[in-house]
Amino acid sequence: MRLLVTGGAGFIGTHLVERLLNEGNEVVCVDNFTLGKQENVDKFSKNSNYKFYNVDIADTELFCSTLADEKIDKVYHLAANSDIQKGAKNPLVDYNDTFMTTFSVLEYMRRNNIKDLFFSSTSAIYGNESGKMLTEDLGGLLPISYYGGAKYASENFISSYSYMNDLNTMVFRFPNVIGPNLTHGVIYDFTRKLKNNPNELEILGDGTQTKPYIYVLDLVDCIVKMTKDIPKGVTIYNVGVETATSVTKIADIVCEVLGYENVKYNYTGGNVGWKGDVPKFQYDLSKIHSTGWKATYTSDEAVRETVKHINK
Repeated sequence: MRLLVTGGAGFIGTHLVERLLNEGNEVVCVDNFTLGKQENVDKFSKNSNYKFYNVDIADTELFCSTLADEKIDKVYHLAANSDIQKGAKNPLVDYNDTFMTTFSVLEYMRRNNIKDLFFSSTSAIYGNESGKMLTEDLGGLLPISYYGGAKYASENFISSYSYMNDLNTMVFRFPNVIGPNLTHGVIYDFTRKLKNNPNELEILGDGTQTKPYIYVLDLVDCIVKMTKDIPKGVTIYNVGVETATSVTKIADIVCEVLGYENVKYNYTGGNVGWKGDVPKFQYDLSKIHSTGWKATYTSDEAVRETVKHINK
């Protein structure tokens, strides 16, 4: 098959591209290097089944015209601003990089009669629903971050386009994704801070923020398994792990694996790291587990493996 992967030079996208190529597919990758890296493109440059476009997907007409001659069978739309703190400082970041990229992809599919779509969504669409078990059919969603709002708006446009154009769409709402070649996030920040000062570590919030962390290779396995045959209409899954890890526990694991001892933790205070942060949530994973898929790594194990890769 000839597959389009948006955001394919980014963290998750690169792992997905590699897996799709290894399974014998042709992959057309699009990225503008906002978060993606040139080295992730160079990695596949000698593969005749790989093609790359450096284009701003948020520019709908440019994106559609650039890929007009490509014969795409299925789209994996991962392009988005995944750095929530960055988006919190400027709403235009998520409007352009998260919502408008989705609109452009949907328009490209409509104009070229492409029917199969995978969309990477997020737990952030649920907003701050602490104490509730988050199911895929939970109503009254009120995202609290620009990122969550842009993803939720994207899901709604996907629903409309899917109905109007008879699309087969699969949406994954996943939590924090970590693993080899991580580019940002709490683990990345902690390792950077400790490198600059091995004696003290600033921790945003009070350290009790506790979330599930999924290993990127587990997520890619699930994406590939579930998108081999996408049902008609819109199918939504929560994808994650049953366990969770606190920010303080992450700090402990980072210090242990990297060999930092007697580090003083300096908490900034409050139960959130930044405005728009959701301190705790819990997924109902029964729907995705009913398909036979389950993550290999627990949340703590995913954190530990990620730090090991950073240490290498």
